[in-house]
Amino acid sequence: MTIDIITDEQRKMARYAKAISHPIRVYILSLLGKQSCCYSGDLSEDLPIAKSTLSQHLKELKDAGLIQGETKAPKIKYCVNKENWAEAQELFKGFLKI
Repeated sequence: MTIDIITDEQRKMARYAKAISHPIRVYILSLLGKQSCCYSGDLSEDLPIAKSTLSQHLKELKDAGLIQGETKAPKIKYCVNKENWAEAQELFKGFLKI
């Protein structure tokens, strides 16, 4: 019999923490938080990184659920996933009170 000591909340917090563990991703979230949405092409103009690298960072944030994307060919419109962002904030607030 195995006892799982890791809670769902801890798993979620770890997933969110991994997603924001890179300064470029923190910048992207900050930028998206200041506006309603942004197209990936606009982000590539703001950041001094290759489009493929930007794509990987966006994928990490999207996979963690912190952002969401809507395809409008040939661009993708990204926005902060407000529900998951609020959840991440609450999880981290609780954890940082330790």
